[in-house]
Amino acid sequence: MSELALTTAGEPLPADRNPAAVYLAGLSSDKSRRAILGALRLVCAALGAGDDPLQVPWQELRYQHVAAIRAHLLESGLAPATINLAISSLRGVAKEAYSLGLMSGEDYQRLRLVKGVRGERLPAGRCLSSGEIAALMQACANDHSAAGARDAAIIGCLYVGGLRRSEIPELDLNDYDSETGELAVRGKGNKERRVYLNNGAGAALADWLAVRGAEPGPLFLPVNKGGHIQWRRLSDQAVYGLLQKRAAEAGVRDFSPHDLRRTFVGDLLDAGADISTVQKLAGHASVITTQRYDRRPEEAKRKAASLLHLPYRSRRLVRG
Repeated sequence: MSELALTTAGEPLPADRNPAAVYLAGLSSDKSRRAILGALRLVCAALGAGDDPLQVPWQELRYQHVAAIRAHLLESGLAPATINLAISSLRGVAKEAYSLGLMSGEDYQRLRLVKGVRGERLPAGRCLSSGEIAALMQACANDHSAAGARDAAIIGCLYVGGLRRSEIPELDLNDYDSETGELAVRGKGNKERRVYLNNGAGAALADWLAVRGAEPGPLFLPVNKGGHIQWRRLSDQAVYGLLQKRAAEAGVRDFSPHDLRRTFVGDLLDAGADISTVQKLAGHASVITTQRYDRRPEEAKRKAASLLHLPYRSRRLVRG
C-alpha cells in the first residue's frame, strides 16, 4: 500500500474545509461518529497515513486508492460489513470534498465505482436463557439500594422493550406512560418508535420511579457509591458497566447489552409474534435485519441433523 499512501505533509485544512471533519459533524449521533471515525482510522492504517483521519488530505483520494484499500481489507480477513463501512465512509468523505470544491466531479464519480464486498457473518453474541434473565433480576433484587431498582428497570427495558444500549441514556421521564406501559424511544436516524413494558418490566420501572421521584429529566440517573441519585444522564459505558456488575453477581457468563436485544427478538419470534411486528418493535429499518436474529431456522436445521445417525461407539464405553 505504500505506493498509494496519501501524503500528510503540510498543515491540515481548517475544520470548515476539512472533508472528514465536515462529514463527521454532519452525522446524526455520537455512536455514528464513533463508528465512522473507527472506519476511517482503519483506512488510514491501510494507506500508511497515520491514525488521525483529520490529518489526511482526503481531497487527494482517487479511484485507485479506494480500490487498493478494498483489496487490502479483503486480504486482512475482515468481515464484509467492516469493509463495506470503510468504503461507505470513504464515499462520504469524498462527497464532502466534492461539495467543498476540493475534488472534481469526475474524480468523485470514478471513486464511487468501487463496489462493496458481498457476504455476511453470523451475528456475534448470544441469547440469554430465561434462567439467566431471572438470575440477573434476582441480583438486582438483592441490592436494596436505588441502584438495584434502577438496574432492574434498565434490564427490563433492554429485554422486554428491546432497546439498544445507546437508547437508554436518551430516555426522559415524559417518554413513559405508566398507565399504558408505553415508552417512546428515539432510535437510529432520529426515528421514534413505541414499545410496551409489560409482564414485570412495568413493575420494575414503577419501583425505580418510586425511588427516582417525579421530577422532569432523564428517566435513568447515575447512583453514586453512597446510594445517592445524581441528576444527570447515564453514559453508554455506565449501562455496559452495570450489566457486567449484575452478571458477575448473578453468576451469568459474559454478555453484551445487545445480547438482551437479540434475546428479545428471538424470544418474541419463538413465541409466535409476527416478524413484521417484531421489526417495528425493534426499530429495524428492514425485516431482513430482524430475520438475522430468528432462531427458528437454526432449530429446524438442528432437528433435521438429528435424523442422521453415525454408527460410532465411544472408545470410553468400550474400555469400560
